[in-house]
Amino acid sequence: MSNDPARLAPASPRPHAQKPLLTKLADQNGMFHARDSSDTSYDSRSSTPDSAAPLQINFRKADVDSAWNEKPENTAAARAALGLDEDTLLLVGAAGRQPEEVYTRTMSWWRAAIRRAILRNVEWESQVLANMQARVRHPVLDAYFVYTSSLGTHTFFMIMLPLFFFFGAPHFGDGLLLMLAVGVYVSSVFKDFCCSPRPFAPPVTRLTIGNHHLEYGFPSTHSTNSVSIALFYYDLLRRAYQPTSPAAEPLISQGTYMLGVGVLLFYVFSIVYGRLYTGMHSFTDCAVGIALGAGIWSLHAICGTYVDAWVRNNGFIVPAVIVPLCLYLVHRHPQPVDDCPCFEDAIAFVSVVMGMFVARWTMLHYGYDEDFFVRPMPGSSWATWSDVGTWWSTAAIKTIIGVLTIFVWRIAAKSFCHFVLPPTFRFLSHLVTLPHRRFYTPATDYTSVPPEKGLRPIPSVIDLPHMVELEVDGVGVASSARRNGTYGAVKQRAGRARQEVSEKGSAGRDGADADGQAAWGGSRAKNGADVKHYDADVLTKVFVYCGIGIMAVGVIPVMFEVLGWGVKTS
Repeated sequence: MSNDPARLAPASPRPHAQKPLLTKLADQNGMFHARDSSDTSYDSRSSTPDSAAPLQINFRKADVDSAWNEKPENTAAARAALGLDEDTLLLVGAAGRQPEEVYTRTMSWWRAAIRRAILRNVEWESQVLANMQARVRHPVLDAYFVYTSSLGTHTFFMIMLPLFFFFGAPHFGDGLLLMLAVGVYVSSVFKDFCCSPRPFAPPVTRLTIGNHHLEYGFPSTHSTNSVSIALFYYDLLRRAYQPTSPAAEPLISQGTYMLGVGVLLFYVFSIVYGRLYTGMHSFTDCAVGIALGAGIWSLHAICGTYVDAWVRNNGFIVPAVIVPLCLYLVHRHPQPVDDCPCFEDAIAFVSVVMGMFVARWTMLHYGYDEDFFVRPMPGSSWATWSDVGTWWSTAAIKTIIGVLTIFVWRIAAKSFCHFVLPPTFRFLSHLVTLPHRRFYTPATDYTSVPPEKGLRPIPSVIDLPHMVELEVDGVGVASSARRNGTYGAVKQRAGRARQEVSEKGSAGRDGADADGQAAWGGSRAKNGADVKHYDADVLTKVFVYCGIGIMAVGVIPVMFEVLGWGVKTS
């Protein structure tokens, strides 16, 4: 974006009944005029701010001027140009939109060639997606696809996966976790390797909750995860409907089987098409994501039983291989040109898998295998209403205690690592050359990692419609709902600009990861520069999430068994 008035004409605010669609028209000079679609009149709470004056964007200058978006001092100018009031947040910055020479200079020639090939697809697919949005967008569909996109995020799976281990289905949990970890890691490797942007906004109108729009676009992690999960559950359905043994009776009826298949197809459609509908991914992104998901499930179907047997039948060679392998995967993750949060997601999942394998191997070899878990949950017979109430009460208590245990571990482990690791790194830096990752400040350049700012509030479901964000030419526009409470200081993920200009002109939070880190200006390096990432954060995340895997897979189920709550549901 540029402050050139030819690119961004001042816009006057309108009442809440806004027309979200932008129709892009090209002239002979390469200018694109974005205007409201005259044939749409519905009200969308997540639509692009429209204006009486046309919004002009020169895409030939977009790469040259994209650095403008990264400067906090330009937020006020963008607010005025878009006709926004003082209570509206601007979410600035988009990965993959720096000048082309930056990528050519930073990446190897063949990486840059791959990026240019993908970028050519993004350019024309952006217009196709914009045309599709102009035909199908509706407030109900906006809400549906934005909210269902959360069902394909790693955060959703990280919350739901422990329940498999809490309620006696560890093999399902192991398989799902392993596939999701491979999917997140492989797709994040592709993203940071190719550095391809998401579809351009405009012409598309990008709808999102959270900060996935700050990542690269190619490939779609949502598509990868949804396809691998759907195939995993389809395999379970098929085995229940068509047992491998000829003498065995089917466990489910044909109607149940068909209903399950329909639900899985609808789930995949909702996630994959939703990425196109919300302007978050191109067709190429989703197609490659689908292929990755299918390939990951196939690999699990072929090798899963062999991996289980290897863990069960071998000694210390298992942790001796798993731990260095996972640390190597973290170390060798490609370094992107932009400050992209994909790396943090990869660390989290790889570390959880490391903890899962360590916990599973320990339990199998030290008396905590399947034979240890013999106690059913109280009320599991469901013979009376009293049994039903007892079972559900126990299930609720187990879920709350289990989640709180993981939460307490996260806080304690993170605080411990932030206290111990920086001085340790500074000491080791005098003895050996420590590995350094781009955008991460070494411990020798800062004095301390700021303490946690406290618990962030969980937004109410009532507030969710107001938290939908949209993006226009790299500038995101969010509702003012997050100004309430601590949301007045909006967190920044992976150091990319998620900025608020408040009444005092102060900036919001600037964190290194999804967990939140330093406030803008709250921590500075010795040279006075703001610190966005710390080298200690990498090993901290490895330690914390490895511990989460150990707690969810091993410690908490054993605790439930000892307390008499059991993990078997029947």
